[in-house]
Amino acid sequence: MYKRIIIPTVAFFLMGFVFMAFYGFGDAQKPTETSETTPVDLYDPIVVLELFTSQGCSSCPPADALLRKVQQQHPEKVFALSYHVDYWNYIGWEDPFSNSRYTQKQSFYNRKLGYRGNYTPEVIVNGQEHFVGSSASKMNAKISHYGSKKAENKINLSNVNRSDGAITFDFNVLGNLENKVLRAVLVLDERTTSVKRGENRNRTLTNSNIVVAENYVDLKTSGSGKVTVPALVGKSDGMTLMLIAETENMDVTGATKSKV
Repeated sequence: MYKRIIIPTVAFFLMGFVFMAFYGFGDAQKPTETSETTPVDLYDPIVVLELFTSQGCSSCPPADALLRKVQQQHPEKVFALSYHVDYWNYIGWEDPFSNSRYTQKQSFYNRKLGYRGNYTPEVIVNGQEHFVGSSASKMNAKISHYGSKKAENKINLSNVNRSDGAITFDFNVLGNLENKVLRAVLVLDERTTSVKRGENRNRTLTNSNIVVAENYVDLKTSGSGKVTVPALVGKSDGMTLMLIAETENMDVTGATKSKV
């Protein structure tokens, strides 16, 4: 089962502009650099799974558990991201990880993919298609399919450091960079929450791969970047930094990750 919410087409159109403006696509400098020697489609496959979920959704815990399972089964190939949306907060439980930006991001994807409305749990795979996130058969099929396709870009991450409330890092990217952007995502590895109200009231939920911060950095063959660590992350919390190369239409072309 899944839960669906309808957003009018005009709202989708407007949300797309809001999303692009917020994340800085309009101001980003379009990269023109290209790797000198490596042809396209010769890099190791990557599978980026973006789950749109909520602690206020009774259909979501199985999808949360499934995402955690496949990430553990494919630790190198699979990049698991849980975006907690805010449109179920009205039921009575405000998801502490929810963010309206992630709702806008989901709306952008669904508008792009021709789906009218948002639903949870929804997985977007490599920015190119969607399916119900609790479906193990769909999940395994998509991992197998995209896990056999070579990536257009290879990203190397180095000098990852946490200090003064931020994560700093260096990177270099191989492959064609034309009309692409680089997304930096900070992920909280795991958090257990006692839910007091809403559809999951009186349940203890364990969420993993929780997106807590995200921004875009200038994409070039080599560079550096920074992601601010939000206050909800404790000093002892495990975190993972992911860098994702994608087209301006958010088709994923490369990814890497590092424990923080």
